[in-house]
Amino acid sequence: KMPFRRLENNKVCCYAHPESPLIEDYRAGDMICSECGLVVGDRVIDVGSEWRTFSNEKSGVDPSRVGGPENPLLSGGDLSTIIGPGTGSASFDAFGAPKYQNRRTMSSSDRSLISAFKEISSMADRINLPKTIVDRANNLFKQVHDGKNLKGRSNDAKASACLYIACRQEGVPRTFKEICAVSKISKKEIGRCFKLTLKALETSVDLITTADFMCRFCANLDLPNMVQRAATHIAKKAVEMDIVPGRSPISVAAAAIYMASQASEHKRSQKEIGDIAGVADVTIRQSYKLMYPHAAKLFPEDFKFTTPIDQLPQM
Repeated sequence: KMPFRRLENNKVCCYAHPESPLIEDYRAGDMICSECGLVVGDRVIDVGSEWRTFSNEKSGVDPSRVGGPENPLLSGGDLSTIIGPGTGSASFDAFGAPKYQNRRTMSSSDRSLISAFKEISSMADRINLPKTIVDRANNLFKQVHDGKNLKGRSNDAKASACLYIACRQEGVPRTFKEICAVSKISKKEIGRCFKLTLKALETSVDLITTADFMCRFCANLDLPNMVQRAATHIAKKAVEMDIVPGRSPISVAAAAIYMASQASEHKRSQKEIGDIAGVADVTIRQSYKLMYPHAAKLFPEDFKFTTPIDQLPQM
């Protein structure tokens, strides 16, 4: 440790004047105290960028001398060098042919991987999914692609299925309809690829429950916490008591939200709930019909009814 500097709050400062700002001399690599001119640190490496690039510059030439980050999912870590087209006379031989050739161009396998990663990233962006899910989906796609298990299926379908599985594995499942809304592929084909992918990777996903979607659906419907808690309780009880056998967790969740909201002052119609949950009004009605006779047992004990149970809509 140098006798003429000290660390304060993890910051290098002058020993005699800890408060005064330091001046950086980039050429010499020194840090100088602005109060007394003492060289506090020498041979400091400037980690700033070498050039400043402005997005509105139309030259199209990027002065940065480093490539993109290494991608471990591509063969060769994507560290191949591509020689740009030559312009000066030294770039061509006597016959006018370019002297420097690219030894290898990107393989078709890498090209399809890159396009699939782009597709996964753009789909995730459109439904606000974080990078952890994108990374997991990319890894799943790479495994399926390398295993050549899903030959004949389009890359976009495989990418959509991988994104769906990644959401399930990360504990934030999305419905097939939500993935389908941002994908170019039909729900049926995504479902088919989903099953084949699970089989090919010899993996499984946790079963989805009504609680997985409750928080998101209620937030999108602008329902208060009290209604969300009641709907979660109703759906959980209905499943436990086996009132809704064979109904999908999404339709049970939607019916529970309908029941809880109708009993409160924040009423939502089947159409509004159906649009958010991605299920038809009829589907909500069918689950609600099964739940309605048992409504008294389904509501939490502390629920404050605005509309009593006997006045709830009967289908």
